[in-house]
Amino acid sequence: MLAWLSLETLAVLSAIAYLFLAIRENIYCWYFAFFSTALYAWIFRDVNLYMESALNVYYVLMAFYGWFCWRTSKAKGEGLKIKSWKLNLHLKVIGLICLLTAVSGVLLSLNTNAHFPYLDSLTTWGSVITTFMVARKVLENWLYWVVINSFSVFLYVDRDLYQTAILFAIYIAMSVKGYFQWRTIYQRESEQHSSADAKSMAELESH
Repeated sequence: MLAWLSLETLAVLSAIAYLFLAIRENIYCWYFAFFSTALYAWIFRDVNLYMESALNVYYVLMAFYGWFCWRTSKAKGEGLKIKSWKLNLHLKVIGLICLLTAVSGVLLSLNTNAHFPYLDSLTTWGSVITTFMVARKVLENWLYWVVINSFSVFLYVDRDLYQTAILFAIYIAMSVKGYFQWRTIYQRESEQHSSADAKSMAELESH
């Protein structure tokens, strides 16, 4: 129990470091993402949360992808800009998450001893798509995390992963902070872009 407690503690601390740096658009967040998710892939497998374990294997891969996206944009002399998706795209994304949840929930309930197969599937597929949104710096990713992390708290309490449950409760608050911080940056960048376009148009008209 002590060994698992220590392993979970290490995963929790690394995960907090990841989110703290992600809110600040710091590329080093992906190093902590890799480490924490590798640990959680093992931890969740041990407590029969198979979809959560598979999710963290995906997170490990996405840590490389996120790092690559952010680093490539930086190498080109411009950081990856925060973007916002339109409502119709979000509705399609939510529909896709629900469909995948239904399919994997049925498969888990019929073929494994998974606890809460549908809820486990919902948090997993939601997280898969939302992690991609983080890598691409989609503003609304933080709102998705608020919902996903709320369900996750219940899952982890049920599996006696109390430190992880506390972590995800903290994640909820940090996700709210992340949304407003990214929104401020997004609005500022949008205004700068609009000003630059207006200046270019004025220069063209003057000629």
